[in-house]
Parts: sequence; C-alpha cells; structure tokens
Amino acid sequence: MRKYLFSAGLALLVAASSVSLTAVVQPAFAAEIKYVVNGIPITTGDIAHRAAFFKLQHKKGDAKEEMIDQTLRLAEAKRLGIRITDEQVNAAYQRFASGNKMPLAKLDAIMSQSGVTKEHFKEFIRAQMAWNQALSARYRSGEGGSVTEQDAVRRMLDKGGAKPTATEYMLQQVIFVVPASERAATLAKRKREADAMRARFSDCNTTRQFAKGLLDVTVRDLGRVLAPQLPTDWAEQIKATKVGGATPTRETERGVEFIGICSSREVSDDKAAQMVFQAEGSNDKDADELSKKYVAELRQKAKIVER
Repeated sequence: MRKYLFSAGLALLVAASSVSLTAVVQPAFAAEIKYVVNGIPITTGDIAHRAAFFKLQHKKGDAKEEMIDQTLRLAEAKRLGIRITDEQVNAAYQRFASGNKMPLAKLDAIMSQSGVTKEHFKEFIRAQMAWNQALSARYRSGEGGSVTEQDAVRRMLDKGGAKPTATEYMLQQVIFVVPASERAATLAKRKREADAMRARFSDCNTTRQFAKGLLDVTVRDLGRVLAPQLPTDWAEQIKATKVGGATPTRETERGVEFIGICSSREVSDDKAAQMVFQAEGSNDKDADELSKKYVAELRQKAKIVER
C-alpha cells in the first residue's frame, strides 16, 4: 500500500530531472480564496501551484479538484490523530533529491522555476505520508478486504499446508512529553534529552529507572506486536533495530518519542498466518480502490463552498 501511495510522487523524479534550470521563472501573483472546504481555505495560488505540478509531471488533471481532495485527506488524517512533522517532510524531500541524484539546491530551483514551489511540494509530501497512514489504518480495520482465519486456512492448504511465519516484537514506547503551548520553546531541548536517554537504552527492564529523574517522560509497554501490525510510520525503523536497541527519536504530536525493542521471535500460528496473508493482499489495486472510496465518502460529508 505504501508503494502505491508514493508512486504519484515518484513520477516526478524522472520528469524533474529533465527540466531545464534556465527555464523562465514563473511570475508572482496575488492569491485569493477560491474554495473553502470544511472551513479550510484553498487559494488561487494553491491551485496554480498544483497545475504547475501536473505540468512538471507531464500529467493531466484537474488542479482544483485535486486540491479539494488533498484538503479533505489532510483533515481526515488530523481527525485520526495522524501528524506528519516538518522533520519527516524535510527528510522525505532530501531523500527525493538524493533518489534523483541531484543536490537539494537543484531540486529547490526546479520547484521554484516550474511554478510548483518547494513549499507546495512539501505539503504534497505531507499529505501523501498522512494519507498513507490513514489508509493503512482503514485497511487494518477490515475495510480494505481483511483476511479471515478461514481464508488463512484455505491459503495454507493451497500452499501445501505450510503455515507462514511472522516476527513478533515485544516493544516499549518512551515519550518525552511536550505540551502544544510549549512546543516552540522546548522541543529542541526535549529532543536532546530524548537522544541522550536513547543512547543509554540497553533493555526494557531499566527504562523506568532512567526515566525517574526526568520530567514528563512516559514509558509504555506496548506488549507483543506482529510485524504486519506495526504502525506504518514506525515499521521500518523497528525492523532495522536490533533487540536491546531503540529506534531513532522522532518528533510527534505528543512530543519526542522512540521505541525500544525488548525482544523478537519468529512465530507460526493461525493469527500470524492471518496477518501475513492480509499484508500480502494489500496491493496497489486494493489501495487505489480503497482510496477512491474513502475520498468519495469524505466529499459526500464535506461542506465545499466556492467563492
């Protein structure tokens, strides 16, 4: 599913590399509010930037409708408690440039000279990342075609009775809480504190002892989690971390967090089989259909006013 969601952005990689840096700089213009979607304004500037984005990708599309859909997606992600930080967006933007073998300054120039702008493209990245998480949550809830235990048994029989295995993790979450009202003033300090504690992390038994002398630090035992059930925004980091280690720290809506890997083991039971087969079923076609259905529902409930 993640692969599908980012395919739209990856299409720009090839197109962007062919854009001449001697292109004429797009003229500046005054932006006016064109639509209000559930109280959120969309300006003529937003629409013009998205039209330029389509042009850069050599792709046809309705910029107005696309901006309405993006606004609905971001609002839904926010309702679900999904927050993509500036740090995550900037890292994705950097990876985007690196993946296309170009310096960041060149990508900035392409975005500016094409009329897309760096800011608009970063907001597109934020929306893609947030929607990916929203879709994954919906898929896991069963709306994307969940696999029942009966389905899992049938597939095992089709494979000669072999039961698939999955990695089961025992996880611990550490949160350095940062109230929203203090975020601007204290986030950098809290990140340094979180990084220092992460560096001392060696197992889950001593975490609470380390946290005792620290202010506003929450330690949560997340219990056993199968690999296909890992949150999409943490999955890659958890899988890349050894037992007894901790993921890199991340800024979230709660503050600064990391996850400790207490233990891991390979399991093979009916629940694992169900999760593995469900993960295998989450292909691009499923994601496309689920995304269209989800957005259609959001549009049906939305209040969209044209100015």
